[in-house]
Parts: sequence; structure tokens; C-alpha cells
Amino acid sequence: MMSLKLILTVVLTLAAALAGGVYVYAGRPGSISVLGALFNTFVTERGVKVTNGVIYGAGERRKLDIYQSLAKTGEAASASDTDDGPIAIFFYGGSRQQGDRALYEFVGRALAKKGVTTVIPDYRLYPDVKFPAFMDDAADAYEFVARTMAMRPGGKNRPIVLIGHSAGAHMAALLALDPSYLAKRGTDMPPPAVLIGLAGPYAFDPTTWPSTKVVFSDVKDPDTARPIAFAKRGGPPTLLMHGLDDDTAKIYNMRDFAKALKASGTTVQTLEFEKIGHISIVTSIAKPLRGWAPTLQAMREFMIRHANLATDTPAISPDAAKPAVLTPQ
Repeated sequence: MMSLKLILTVVLTLAAALAGGVYVYAGRPGSISVLGALFNTFVTERGVKVTNGVIYGAGERRKLDIYQSLAKTGEAASASDTDDGPIAIFFYGGSRQQGDRALYEFVGRALAKKGVTTVIPDYRLYPDVKFPAFMDDAADAYEFVARTMAMRPGGKNRPIVLIGHSAGAHMAALLALDPSYLAKRGTDMPPPAVLIGLAGPYAFDPTTWPSTKVVFSDVKDPDTARPIAFAKRGGPPTLLMHGLDDDTAKIYNMRDFAKALKASGTTVQTLEFEKIGHISIVTSIAKPLRGWAPTLQAMREFMIRHANLATDTPAISPDAAKPAVLTPQ
């Protein structure tokens, strides 16, 4: 008979695989959302204020959730959003065809507990839209964060960190490197302070790839949809992480992208995790699964160096983490 600990481990692993991979269909409509809710219930972290369903544009898919750490003042708890620390915008994956911000509550809570105000937006998906409509949504979400949360009188703005997983990493990288998206939102848009990508397809051609070509079928020049094509312009300090067991987004994407960014003079750090696949690199952010890979720890340390994250934010023990291959900055 299985022990309670083993049962919990199995449930967490199965829920993580499905909740983390939003494009994995579980059998009937709504099943992924149910599994995602189950996973988030198991891994939830307290001490976080969550503001759900904030509107940043017209339409049901243009809403976002905000996660903020709570600071105790006597018996009252209030969101500690008056500091100068970073605001992270996290874009989830799903081949631009599936996804729901609620599935990534575990990401928002984990980052908020480390002192990072975190915003997770939904964005429009195929077949309702094609590229670049979801990139416009990403830029609109960025503008909302900049104008309502980051920009302050006197010019001492809070740093904005772009984070993405899989297709979301592709979106975050394009938003960070192609200046046209933010330029359309005003000349006063602050540039992102940091880019963090998890298992992103930065170098592939989405107009020819079987699972994405229909989403990018209106693209005339494939390079307008490839982050690596903009790498020569340079970008913000960049942290790229990838699992060596990832069979979905091939690791050449990260390696080639990092090489191109470094050639431009951009500060780049890469981490390659042994025995980590496409989904586990993001679900390892959840507290019970951090022994899989030091994903959250690496993000925290990078933001301390480059995005004004306070050095006294809670640390994460790396002792149980899988070994990683590190490329120095």
C-alpha cells in the first residue's frame, strides 16, 4: 500500500505535468482547468495578495492577475507595492492556441513571495487571431503595467522584468528586442530591465513549423517573428534556462539566441538543467517541486543583480536541485 507521501508525490507530478503544459489536452473541455486548480491548491503559498481579472484592454482575453507579497503591520496585512522593487510580467505558453492565466497562479505566488510583484496576463489566441495580434496584447499589457504600476513621478520607475515559458518566452523575447511594439505605445515607455526565458523557441521559423505555421500564416517576412533576428540590436540583461531533456523546444534555440545576444554586447547568462523537460522547467517554480531544478533561485539571483530586487528577499535552498550546466555572464 502506497504511503501518503508517495501518493502526494504522484498526484503532484501528474498535476504538474498537465497544469504546466497547457497545450496537453486531458480528455474533455475544462479538464485542464480542473487539474490546474488541483495543482495550484496543492502548491499554494500564503502571504500573497491576489487581484484577479484586471482589465487591460477590450475583450475577455485581455485581462490580467496581479500577485503581491504581504507585509505584516501589527495585525493588518497590506500589499507591499510601495517599494522600488521589480514588477515581473509572465507570459505562459501553449503554442498561441491554448492557455489560461489562472493555471499559473503558482508562478505568481512563488515570485511574489520572493519580493517580486508579478503580473500574469491572458492574451488572444488562434483561431480568433493570428500573429502579431497576441504580441499587440503583450505590448498593451506591458503599457498597462508601466503606466499604472511602474512609472512614478520624478522618473524613479520600478524595473519591469519580462518572463516567459515556451511560446511565452518567444513573446517576451520579441517584446524585449523588437522596439516597434513599445514604440507604438508612446515614446515614454520604459524599456524592460531584464528578460528571462524558459524553454523558448527563439531561433526556429514559426511560419514553417507544423504546430505554428497556421498561426503565422499571414507573415510575409519570417524574421519579423523570430527573436534571434533582432538579437543584433542588443537587449536587456538576459537569463535563459533550458532542460536538457526538452524534446519540444530544441536546445539549439537557446544556445543560438544566447550566442547572437552576446555578439551584440548584451549581458547573457544561460543555465542548462539535466533531467529536466519542457514542462518541468516551469513547474519546478512551485514550492514542493523546487528540487527538480533551481529555476526560481536563478531568477531571484539574476533580478538581485540586474533589476533592483532587494538582497534580503527570502533565499531558496539549492541543495536538492538537479545539477545544471552554467555559462558565465
